[in-house]
Amino acid sequence: MSHIPVLYKEIIHALQPCGNGRYVDCTLGAGGHARGILEACAPNGLLLGLDVDPQALALSREILAPYEERAWLVQASYVTLAQQIAALRWEAVDGILLDLGASSMQFDNAARGFSFMQDGPLDMRFGPRAFQSAEDIVNTYDEKDLADLIFRYGEDRDSRKIARAILLSRPLRTTRELVAVIERASPRRGDRVHPATQTFQALRIAVNEELEAVQRVLPQAVSSLKSGGRFAVISFHSLEDRIVKEFFREQSKDIFNPPYEKIYAEERKAVIKMINKKPIVASDEEIKHNPRARSAKLRVIEKI
Repeated sequence: MSHIPVLYKEIIHALQPCGNGRYVDCTLGAGGHARGILEACAPNGLLLGLDVDPQALALSREILAPYEERAWLVQASYVTLAQQIAALRWEAVDGILLDLGASSMQFDNAARGFSFMQDGPLDMRFGPRAFQSAEDIVNTYDEKDLADLIFRYGEDRDSRKIARAILLSRPLRTTRELVAVIERASPRRGDRVHPATQTFQALRIAVNEELEAVQRVLPQAVSSLKSGGRFAVISFHSLEDRIVKEFFREQSKDIFNPPYEKIYAEERKAVIKMINKKPIVASDEEIKHNPRARSAKLRVIEKI
């Protein structure tokens, strides 16, 4: 059975791909969204696909092989979005998709170290060019920096306890070793959320500089859209979603100085309009078949 990506129907509906259109999937993953876009914009629509993960890129090349004449797949971070579009000599695009966070494929591969449910090396890098691994952070950060990281990116109230326990247990090399330390420091019996969830999230975000990457790509994406072009963003946790929501809100407002006052250095009309004021979430039926969809939030804007 082929992999169905999160909020698949909602993404195709939001982007409204059409023939002769040009589209970008900033996070190819297994190529499911990209395939849907290419099918919907047949026969002449084009797609640029980006992913830093060489394994994801190899898989998406197989999945998208029937469309290879209309698809350009590049191993690159979405923070280079404007550069990648310019390399194709596209002046602007009709639609952009950004599906944030780690993919199911990455979580399912124990050797990547993303999952606390399987034993593997403490890696968590999306791509080979990441500056550091989770093992580097766990074994080299001082107690305060480690606690701050777990609290800021994992929003875990036990961050100080966990950081202290990690320091006393160094060196840690595997996910199973780290999980055991966290469970001793923060044994939340009866809680539905596993005590390692937030620390693993925090480490992954830090390793891949995910929040900084989101902040860098959002303005590039809006600038790269044609008038009437659409930008869809799927986020999986509150930190990402907050960045996206606040950026979209700011870009959807007219900015003018009041009479006799200069509050803003530059004045401008709204650049985008919201397609959905509240985030679109997965249906109960989708969550039943794909529990990962439970935390997905989709926000869609259109360039004015």
